[in-house]
Amino acid sequence: MVQKIIQNYRVSFSGLSRETWLLSLVILINRCGYMAVPFMSMYITQSMHRSIADAGLIITLFGVGSVLGALAGGYFTDKIGFRPVQVISLVLSGSMFAIFGHIDDFNILCALTVVLSFFVEGFRPANNTAVASYSSPENLTRSYALNRLATNVGFGFGTSVGGLLAAIDYHLLFWVDGVVYTLAGVLILVLLPKGEKIKKKTIEEKESLIGQSPWQDMFFVRFIVLVTIYMIAFVLIFRLVPVYWKEQWGIGESTIGILLGMNGVIIALFEMVLIQNLGSRKTDAFYIISGIILTAIAFLLLVVPGVAPIIIAAAAVLFFTMGEMLTLPYISTMIMSRATELNRGKYSAAYSMSWAVAQIIGPAGGGFIAAHWGYNSLWLVLVLMSFGCALGFKILFRNQREIKALRRI
Repeated sequence: MVQKIIQNYRVSFSGLSRETWLLSLVILINRCGYMAVPFMSMYITQSMHRSIADAGLIITLFGVGSVLGALAGGYFTDKIGFRPVQVISLVLSGSMFAIFGHIDDFNILCALTVVLSFFVEGFRPANNTAVASYSSPENLTRSYALNRLATNVGFGFGTSVGGLLAAIDYHLLFWVDGVVYTLAGVLILVLLPKGEKIKKKTIEEKESLIGQSPWQDMFFVRFIVLVTIYMIAFVLIFRLVPVYWKEQWGIGESTIGILLGMNGVIIALFEMVLIQNLGSRKTDAFYIISGIILTAIAFLLLVVPGVAPIIIAAAAVLFFTMGEMLTLPYISTMIMSRATELNRGKYSAAYSMSWAVAQIIGPAGGGFIAAHWGYNSLWLVLVLMSFGCALGFKILFRNQREIKALRRI
């Protein structure tokens, strides 16, 4: 039995390129320092003693900068390559994080939030493109899963340590983020190759590429709208749920850090093996829809009465994590499979924009609902929204199958 389990893990991690492993190593180091953003809402409310509405505003502005950063990151990735975009965005993000923790004026902090998030999010399209470029087509889902594994192991460590540092002094979070982001940028410059340059193609060849602009790909446009709806729920797990645990349930910062860190630990232990074993048993669409339903159940658990808060919190993290493991790797694969080498940056930017838009709408809308009608109302809204999103994906994929069937006739 033990040998079978070991063999299962060995097969799950085999066959990936050296560059894929090096990139994941850099992401692991980077995410070990990812402490400030998950605790941003708590920093605003607990350290700066501002309202939950102000915390929602900061996170919304973070989303505004993220939209701009995603667009710029995707554009420059296609123009100058994913490697320089990753290096520049990481180094400048590190500088901005170091400055952020020393700003006491709230208005200046709002402006700096936009600048910070611009460079933080500019990294994402370049990184998604790098994963696709370093991977073979048959290993693409596993390559993204490995990247996410590195992200979540780092995130698990970062949030757990971040909770301890926040209990001591919130400003330590920004210093650690600043140093680690800068280090990650330097490591990409030193360890990773530039990648093959895209061969220049004639105008006729470019015009023959299907769906060169993601916004002309109508299936993709509908797909990314539904992804954005899912992301709105996704970001609130890390933005407002910790505030709820602290303010309403009295859970301490260090415990919150451990709870959030569970997400990364579970993904690290099981996602790669899960992806390997699921294989092609079901369609990517099935896994995406199933993951979103599990996310809805996670929010539903937050309104269950009569159970110890720490148990409900842990159960919610478990269901949310299972949903994330099913949803995000297959979303990334579907997006990159529709792109070509000429427009991976644009497709990655569109995906990054779904995250960024969610960070604008989610915290602002969620904070408004929580402030006016209470947290339980917010969780129920997210439950209904998640189930509606799952239904939307089901209809979208069904229509796509019907269109393909008609074309074969």
